[in-house]
Amino acid sequence: MKSKKFTVKDLAMIGVMAAIVFVGNKIQLPKIPTPLGPTRIHIGNVMCILGGLLFGAVPGGLAAGIGGAIYDLTDPFYAKEFWITFILKFGMAYVAGLIASGKKTKVKIILAAVIGSLSYVALYLGKTFIVEYLIMGNPWQTVVGVLITKGTASLINALLAMVVSVILYHMIEPALKSAGILDAKHK
Repeated sequence: MKSKKFTVKDLAMIGVMAAIVFVGNKIQLPKIPTPLGPTRIHIGNVMCILGGLLFGAVPGGLAAGIGGAIYDLTDPFYAKEFWITFILKFGMAYVAGLIASGKKTKVKIILAAVIGSLSYVALYLGKTFIVEYLIMGNPWQTVVGVLITKGTASLINALLAMVVSVILYHMIEPALKSAGILDAKHK
């Protein structure tokens, strides 16, 4: 039976991709102020999906989770939820990587990016509902307003991730294969 342990090369890829996810979170439009707090349009989710597409479910998920969580720790507004961000970003890249595994066709890559991105929106809105309604006890009308506001920004980020991650994948994947960074394990 083949060992499922990470190699040094795997750990290096996870670390580099986590750094790329972190930087992707920094590349954003100016924060949009709302009564609920700032809303962000950024390319962090693009990099999360790209990590899943390139490196697979677990390595891509770890890179996305680590990079997203470290970003949160650098912003006092988000720092308290860094661990939730780790789970949600891991989930997004994990789903994309899982769907993209095996023989990678253009349709499969697009499907992986779409489902991975939409899974993040669902997870994020689920977390928002739990916090706003079940934990904070806000009235239903307030919860719906929060879900619409946050859902809109999340869907914009998801659409950006769906399109840009697929384009970047097709640009980067051949170079990584040629350089020997992607091997049979990442096909």
